[in-house]
Amino acid sequence: MAIRLAHLSDIHFGGENVAAVAATADYVNSGEFDLIVVSGDLTRYGEPQEFEAAAAWLSTLKGPRLVTPGNHDAPYLAWSERIFTPFRRFEAAIGPAATQTHLGSGFAVRGLNTARGVQPRINWSKGQVAPAQARAAADWFETAPHECFRLVVCHHPLMEMIGGPMTARVWGGQGAARAFAEAKVDLVLSGHIHAPFTWPYPYGDGRTYAVGAGTLSVRERGVPAGFNVVEIEGAAIRIAALGWTGSHFEPYRTWSLDRRVS
Repeated sequence: MAIRLAHLSDIHFGGENVAAVAATADYVNSGEFDLIVVSGDLTRYGEPQEFEAAAAWLSTLKGPRLVTPGNHDAPYLAWSERIFTPFRRFEAAIGPAATQTHLGSGFAVRGLNTARGVQPRINWSKGQVAPAQARAAADWFETAPHECFRLVVCHHPLMEMIGGPMTARVWGGQGAARAFAEAKVDLVLSGHIHAPFTWPYPYGDGRTYAVGAGTLSVRERGVPAGFNVVEIEGAAIRIAALGWTGSHFEPYRTWSLDRRVS
């Protein structure tokens, strides 16, 4: 049985690529996807009107969705909110911020929040994963049917993409990656760096893969605006990073990954 997912990220409403975002909705709505995943940064500055635009656009998408927040989804200018209730606006407009789950036919998905409103370091845009977050996510998969394809969704890549246009520097990321490999998670979907990629974590059997999606904003980093289509069938995982040409989407990069079979 084939599983088909749309993986979107870093739309940054308030600074979105208007034409690409509209075309994405058309593409997704005609694609019969089993799940639409959005791995954070729906907004540019976490402003109420940006969340309103994000929520209105998400409501036009057909089918189930799982959306996790990113660092831009904490208010940029409202300092008291950023410190004490950084994801209140996200939760009011979009849904739960800390954890999201979806159990589909043949697959199980767990979302977790790697963004923080404030941190004890200068750059608050970088990610964090608490050990308890990683353990809870890994343990959750034990409640799903054994044969399910396992996916984790978070905003920040847990380990750095070699040659990427920016860093995530996730505190606790390496430990989380190891925990997910040991839990036989198949894919960890993320965004943040505005560039698509795939590569295996260097843990376990080497078949837990990090997968990054690009951006649908105007903040391109050497890569056209776009999103990923993920297809799982039998022992194959196929990922197509679609790029916006200005009039339509076409494959920008593609990967074929070997799925864990036991």
